[in-house]
Amino acid sequence: MASLQLSLPSTYSVRPRPVRCADERQTLFNRIAPVYDNLNDLLSLGQHRVWKRMAVSWSGAKMGDQVLDLCCGSGDLSFLLSEKVGSNGKVTGLDFSKEQLSVASLRRNMSLKTCYKNIDWVEGDALDLPFPDGYFDAITMGYGLRNVVDKYRAMQEMFRVLKPGSRVSILDFNKSTQPFTASIQEWMIDNVVVPVATSYGLAKEYEYLKSSVREFLTGKELEKVALQVGFSSARHYEISGGIMGNLVAKR
Repeated sequence: MASLQLSLPSTYSVRPRPVRCADERQTLFNRIAPVYDNLNDLLSLGQHRVWKRMAVSWSGAKMGDQVLDLCCGSGDLSFLLSEKVGSNGKVTGLDFSKEQLSVASLRRNMSLKTCYKNIDWVEGDALDLPFPDGYFDAITMGYGLRNVVDKYRAMQEMFRVLKPGSRVSILDFNKSTQPFTASIQEWMIDNVVVPVATSYGLAKEYEYLKSSVREFLTGKELEKVALQVGFSSARHYEISGGIMGNLVAKR
């Protein structure tokens, strides 16, 4: 595997900070990193690619922008953002899992798309972002907010590093208030997600998913948190029949 280069744009410095995210979640994402992309394709029948394109579109990222992909994992959203901002823009993909970042770096190195050279991978904490105030033109976060230990603090940090008038786009499982949708979602986790993960030897790692959705915030609650931390507007969109959701908030 190619060596991982963790770097930041030269226009600002980073002070050392400890990663304070839950150790067990960090360990979990390190373990699933090698098969994460294959599992996403299998479990969503490829639909996760559509949802991620929607999330990037809602972020408002455009050519020449400086953008952040928070909890970037293996880099799907980062690569889409790279194509949006072009060679004159810059993408920072941040994650607390070194193994996920290694996969992302390898994917970039194996790609023929030159625009992907505008991506920097950073190991860091979503609750204590190592960036100056008002730095980014857009932020995306895919399947990350549900897994941070302090969602309010994570939203505060996104607000802080985002430029005024810019948007954050947060894609994740939707915690539905409709009993039927919630039951379908739980059935899919029990009868599709966990069995498929079991075939990869990762049953235990994916069993947390149902409880993490149950403990997550509803769309209305996410909108409320965004407004509380200072965003001027916030709207949560339910997609794929309410199984997934995307929060769009403007600073």
